[in-house]
Amino acid sequence: MISVEEALSRVLALIEILPAEQIALSDGLGRVLAEDVAARRTQPPFAVSAMDGYAVRADDLGRIPVELRIVAEVPAGAGFGGRIDAGETARIFTGAPMPEATDTVVIQEDTERHGDRVRVLEGAARGRYVRRAGLDFAEGEVLLRAGRRLSARDIGLLAAMNRPWLFVRRQPRIGILSTGDEIVMPGEPIGAHQIVSSNSLALMAIVTACGGIPVSAGNAPDDPEALRRMAAATRGVDLLVTTGGASVGEHDLVRAALAVDGLELDFWQIAMRPGKPLMAGRYRGTPLIGLPGNPVSSFVCAMLFLTPAIERFLGVVAPPAGSDRVRLGAALAANDRRQDYLRARLGRGADGVEEVVAFAPQDSSMMRLLAEADCLIVRPPEAPPARPGEFVPVIRFPRGALPV
Repeated sequence: MISVEEALSRVLALIEILPAEQIALSDGLGRVLAEDVAARRTQPPFAVSAMDGYAVRADDLGRIPVELRIVAEVPAGAGFGGRIDAGETARIFTGAPMPEATDTVVIQEDTERHGDRVRVLEGAARGRYVRRAGLDFAEGEVLLRAGRRLSARDIGLLAAMNRPWLFVRRQPRIGILSTGDEIVMPGEPIGAHQIVSSNSLALMAIVTACGGIPVSAGNAPDDPEALRRMAAATRGVDLLVTTGGASVGEHDLVRAALAVDGLELDFWQIAMRPGKPLMAGRYRGTPLIGLPGNPVSSFVCAMLFLTPAIERFLGVVAPPAGSDRVRLGAALAANDRRQDYLRARLGRGADGVEEVVAFAPQDSSMMRLLAEADCLIVRPPEAPPARPGEFVPVIRFPRGALPV
């Protein structure tokens, strides 16, 4: 068996970054930039008022109160072509361009207006309530870098940058093929010795959440010819993911069946729990990851290997899994030679510090605990017992499916 770190390195070595494609900004949420993006304009393009009030020359506020003559009214979206001279002012509204020679805004609450004259009751420092040109960014300034997964905030920024289109990485097409006579899809008739399949639907959701396009290949029965036929039908995907049939029993057929059609196995079995029977290689030139059939094992392995593979396709730069550390809220026993991933819940200790507590039991068939978990505690091989108060590495589950 090889280590998790070596297995991940070998999986990623199978993956090549995908080419770029052009899309409309409106389709950009969740997509990954293929190039650095620079602003096409300065924002704001000119000095504007940040409040409703009066645009003045700060030099006219040397003595307060002072009375000024109103010579113009400037709403947002319009301008004043003239110049404000000494003793004059312009009525101005939020977002409107500052008239020539003005440098300060006196808010309307600090004034009294009488016809075409206004009495300023409170002074203001030079530049008060004025947003200078380029306060946010300047034309040509690179604001977003290649490899960034676009959030709703990024879409707003790109719109302000005047970018109606983007170059992003093509979304990888991920084929998903489940196996086994014992499983049926939700809602189908269930035989006396069958179970409802969750793996393929969970994996499709992971692919979608990571920015890929899931391609369901269906469920192959425990028949080599049928398995080969259904796997061959996935031609054209960027990565083929199988689930089930990767262990050592007589009914674990994936390796033997696909070997007939040129499966080049890179490795099989890794020193981790859950998920020991995981394999990777190339099938007819296409990268392949074979996940275990156990539901929790399949999901955890997908988090550790499928998610980084999709990120590699997209050129995403992500921190290594388990780089976050959280204080332990309950003791953990010593670990054996396999790296362990414990479903766990996050909370707060009496002192308000974030803590993590592992569920018990950790049976790898229990999907309910996986759904209730906030994270996975990572226990390295041969880790000694851990006491409450120690800090342990965790892999957090994302809180939402959409990047905001």
